[in-house]
Amino acid sequence: MASGLLESIDRSTQLAGHNRLALLLFRLGPRQVFGINVFKVQEVIRRPRLSMMPSSHPLVAGVADIRGKVVPVIDLHRAIGGPAVAEESAAHVIVAEYSRSVQGFLVQAVDRIIHVDVGTVQPPPETGTESFLTAITRYGEELVEIIDVEKVLAAVTGERPGLSDSVQARAMELDARGRRVLVVDDSRVARSQIEKVLTQLGIEALTATDGKDALRQLQGLADRGALDEQLLMVISDVEMPAMDGYRLTTEIRRDPRMKGLYVLMHSSLSGIFNHAMVERVGADRFLPKFSSDELAEAVVERLKAIQIRH
Repeated sequence: MASGLLESIDRSTQLAGHNRLALLLFRLGPRQVFGINVFKVQEVIRRPRLSMMPSSHPLVAGVADIRGKVVPVIDLHRAIGGPAVAEESAAHVIVAEYSRSVQGFLVQAVDRIIHVDVGTVQPPPETGTESFLTAITRYGEELVEIIDVEKVLAAVTGERPGLSDSVQARAMELDARGRRVLVVDDSRVARSQIEKVLTQLGIEALTATDGKDALRQLQGLADRGALDEQLLMVISDVEMPAMDGYRLTTEIRRDPRMKGLYVLMHSSLSGIFNHAMVERVGADRFLPKFSSDELAEAVVERLKAIQIRH
């Protein structure tokens, strides 16, 4: 199963940039189907022997030796508020890379890979309670819930550190007052992390939950006047419902009113393929998630370039 799945994952990465999303479907219990972006998956294995680590987070079921590396394994059902995944041979671990680190997600069963149009992927309904979903979609008669993995990881790793003194000192040398940045990300946790960095730099954050929302806001701003006088830059995630970051950047470059807008793609996706796609669609820079200092430095460099030009 694992080798065939890896081949399917490799084929699915070629859909990136075509407003198509490849999802690995899995179950945490007997009924509901969940999904994770295939592009982040390295492999799927049967539940290995897990070793408990002293003082580990309650959501970490243990660590496993996977291909010579010690990988923490998070019980995904517990992470979203359910009971622990039962200890049985049918359980699997999805090994995935997010935000520069590799971790395993313990699930009950792995189903299959599907390909969906990003336009059919919608934000989760507002329930008034904390949600660990970033989007939902339908595949046939089944509802697929896409988990906000960044929120799960934030719950395990805790608060991200603030800016270092050296970066803050550099930012203070530049006048950021009145500057605004459009932040585009479907993860509430990711938007909050980026907003916190911008606030520390003295920059106002406008936010959008997906590419379609961002494009609508940009078109509205462009109707009012020159965009370069209203926005310092756009910081956009790659994988999002309704319209992904690749398509958003393509639409920005197609519009004469927006084509000069600085676009920084900020994603937990990484690798040579993603860098090539960023260049192909015309983004100005790619930065993997998430380092507060690196993101702040990228914003400061853009601010400095603007001030030198003027």
